[in-house]
Amino acid sequence: MAIEQKTGLHTQEIRINVGPQHPSTHGVYRAIFTLNGEHVVQMENVLGYLHRGMEKIAENRTITQFMPYTDRMDYTSALLYNIGYAQTVEKLMEIQVPERAEYIRIIMAELQRIASHLVFIGSYAMDLASVTGWMYCFREREKILDLIEMVTGSRLTTSYARVGGVANDIPEGFFSSLNKVLPELENSFDEYDGLLAGNEILQARSKGIGKLSLEKALDYGITGPNLRASGLGFDLRKAKPYGIYERFDFEVPTGKNGDTFDRFIIRMLEMRQSVRIIEQAFSNLPDGPIQSKVPKTLKPDGEIYHQIETSKGALGFYLVGDGGKNPHRLHIHGPSFINVGVFPEIVKGELIQDAIATFASIDIVLGEVDR
Repeated sequence: MAIEQKTGLHTQEIRINVGPQHPSTHGVYRAIFTLNGEHVVQMENVLGYLHRGMEKIAENRTITQFMPYTDRMDYTSALLYNIGYAQTVEKLMEIQVPERAEYIRIIMAELQRIASHLVFIGSYAMDLASVTGWMYCFREREKILDLIEMVTGSRLTTSYARVGGVANDIPEGFFSSLNKVLPELENSFDEYDGLLAGNEILQARSKGIGKLSLEKALDYGITGPNLRASGLGFDLRKAKPYGIYERFDFEVPTGKNGDTFDRFIIRMLEMRQSVRIIEQAFSNLPDGPIQSKVPKTLKPDGEIYHQIETSKGALGFYLVGDGGKNPHRLHIHGPSFINVGVFPEIVKGELIQDAIATFASIDIVLGEVDR
């Protein structure tokens, strides 16, 4: 359709494909843009290139066997997905987790949250042509992955949680390493503030771009940092505490404008709060067992829905058991899948180069979108 602009010039709308490729999205993604010049008139998500049928796989695995598959969804937040799945089974089967295991879960979950946010911040910086920002963030992420590897034996796909506790206790030398890394993280966050948050080019490319109103965020079911950037301080760790989160003192940062810059800043602030939680958990870590006594073969009977706050928003597991060793049904409510749904709405009217920044600010992982 031809469009006549105020200048009297006639332009023709064009449709272009962005993808299928891997543009800092941690998986294969395709977007179809309808453009008038350099402005986005319409945009369509095309998903499914990475589909693996996780929920159907769960029906053909035992409760325990499915744990490694939770790693492969949002693999930048594997520990959080491990813990969310384990807690779902524990809630249905009324299994009590030992105190020490609860504290270890908190420490590992918040380390994983920081590592995930560092992937976002570094990737966002690189999408805006700041390769230096990417390198700085991954420098700190490596330190966290070293800590995670000390405990779980793995850096990416951890499979660390167990129904009733965790797989391994904290090894010797972990806390001395943690005590060294935490102050380094705090100093690095200050460094990012100067290099990235205070950078006038990044601000110009981010402020006022991809604005998501609170009303629209709620309409789309957006959760996590993307919702908090729009002004609502909803965090499941505070609003509906699970595990032992009610014992910790921390804040829930919120934004005002709901734009790309706010979504970036919220994650910067949340990393500082995660350090605060880790310090409290570390200083109060009790002695005792790390695993409760559970049946060798778990046979849940009934249904349950449980959700936790991951680095990208609310992760929910709906589990139905019929007394057999496999889940009768498992449905996963993933934050990346929900959050990417609003992208076509907030990108309309933007320049195509601003659409890239907006998409990066949503922070999705296609392993979870296409699970």
